[in-house]
Amino acid sequence: RPSVDEFKALLDFYSVKDRSRHAHIPMTEIIQFAIFSSRRQAEICRILWSDLDEEKQRVLIRDIKNPNQSLDTWVHVPDLAWAILQRQPKVDERIFPYVSGSVSGSFTNATMITGIDNLNFHDLRHECISWLFERGWGIPRVANVSGHQDWKSLRRYTQFDQAGDKWEGF
Repeated sequence: RPSVDEFKALLDFYSVKDRSRHAHIPMTEIIQFAIFSSRRQAEICRILWSDLDEEKQRVLIRDIKNPNQSLDTWVHVPDLAWAILQRQPKVDERIFPYVSGSVSGSFTNATMITGIDNLNFHDLRHECISWLFERGWGIPRVANVSGHQDWKSLRRYTQFDQAGDKWEGF
């Protein structure tokens, strides 16, 4: 799980980079959305504006990864992640119209430059799921966010931290 210091280092790295005229992927937004929604990078880059259900605060994740088959699944979007979605500019049919591999490459590059060892984009999914449990959310509610079909799969993502709500203020 990323520490608060590692998370801040990534955001600081990208806040400077995002201001450059060469940056086109809003990595601060994508990282924060991932950490508060539990979405994988490929899923984030596939979400369409038409996939949002404003009334129920959920999004349709197409081709969600599943051990048995590829599914289209509605998942709840927690408030912090929902706010990030709502502030994105509508410039494409996709909310985050970027190539998944470019997001991955940028993230890997940023962790190397900032000296963060052993952290990949998928770890943000683990972080979100663990964070939701730490906030007192039950298994069905967390599974409704993550899209997991059973506890056995969901349990692999859970790594508790008794330090409290480390993301308060983000």
